Amino acid sequence: MTNDQMAVGHVGRRKTREGVVVSDRMDKTVVVSVETMKRHALYGKTMRRSKKFKAHDEENRCRVGDVVRIRESRPISKDKCWVVEEILRHREGIRPEG
Repeated sequence: MTNDQMAVGHVGRRKTREGVVVSDRMDKTVVVSVETMKRHALYGKTMRRSKKFKAHDEENRCRVGDVVRIRESRPISKDKCWVVEEILRHREGIRPEG
């Protein structure tokens, strides 16, 4: 193990996030909004923070409103370095195709 690997602290592990698909208009790509809760350093109020990630969806199975788990991967394009690992829940009222 090199010094670089020891400094990172997660050797061989990829980060995962859970979020909601907010856009599926691109081919094989979805935009996933991941929401986190964070406490304000001074006032202590809990704030909601959200960040959008572009994720690779090989079979174009994800639809807007689906809850998905994404996993970090090698860069696939300029903005895309996450892959859809699994669809946790489909949007209410929409049946999955297939």
